[in-house]
Amino acid sequence: MDLSAFAPAFDKQVDTILSWLSDNAGFLFDGARLVLEGLFNGILWLVNLPPFYVVAILAGLAVWRLMGLKFGILAALAMVFCAGMGLWPETMSTLALVIAASVIALAIGLPLGVAAGLMPGLDRALAPALDLIQTMPPYIYLLPSIALLGFGPATALVATVIVAMPPAIRLTSLGIRMTPNEFIELAQALGTGRMQTFFKIRLPFAVPSIMAGVNQSLMMAFGMVVIAGIVGSGGLGETIYGAIRKLDIARSIDASIAIVILTMVLDRLTQSMAAAAQKAEE
Repeated sequence: MDLSAFAPAFDKQVDTILSWLSDNAGFLFDGARLVLEGLFNGILWLVNLPPFYVVAILAGLAVWRLMGLKFGILAALAMVFCAGMGLWPETMSTLALVIAASVIALAIGLPLGVAAGLMPGLDRALAPALDLIQTMPPYIYLLPSIALLGFGPATALVATVIVAMPPAIRLTSLGIRMTPNEFIELAQALGTGRMQTFFKIRLPFAVPSIMAGVNQSLMMAFGMVVIAGIVGSGGLGETIYGAIRKLDIARSIDASIAIVILTMVLDRLTQSMAAAAQKAEE
């Protein structure tokens, strides 16, 4: 059997579909781009509203509250270091992209994960799609987004949301399914309704796993936001790509350090919140 013609035919079909969507549903993608960029610009305005030292102090206080004074001071100094490298606007732009993408990913992923945890059939149906998303090269999500949304933050947000959703869906579903059967049976024996059982029994048991999913979604969002710098998303990712094009090694290292700092601060915060949720559940 000659399969040499399959790839060209498949590629042509993909191009035809993208062209059709661009020609016939362009207004939908234009509206989506406006909404996504509006969300990003709103968050960016908010995080840029206070001066850098106020943001550093707030980050330090949050880490102090969850992890102790030493880590709080280190977090505050690390944020000040980002400003000292002259990368504060880029750092806040990256933070805004991560927050916007994570909010969208969690808004979709958490309810879907709850539904998958309650319905085994849906969980089995979602598993192959989530496997596919997590095994595909991240760059692949940028190409159709560029074709339909153009260059800019909207494209970066769409690609980042796709990458960030699977951990939230998987770990939320796992948390819901891990509720001990004896607790559910006890609730049923007492005549507790399905909604009460969910909110009073299933959800409290699932909170630690859900928080772990939030943490993993944030980490995936950070990784994708850096990659998405190639499409003009702004932030530290674009700074790194610009430095690579100019062979400015020092600048790329500065931006990489800023990304590590921002990632570690948010990672420790969400991990501490997950640990606190686990402790409260116990």
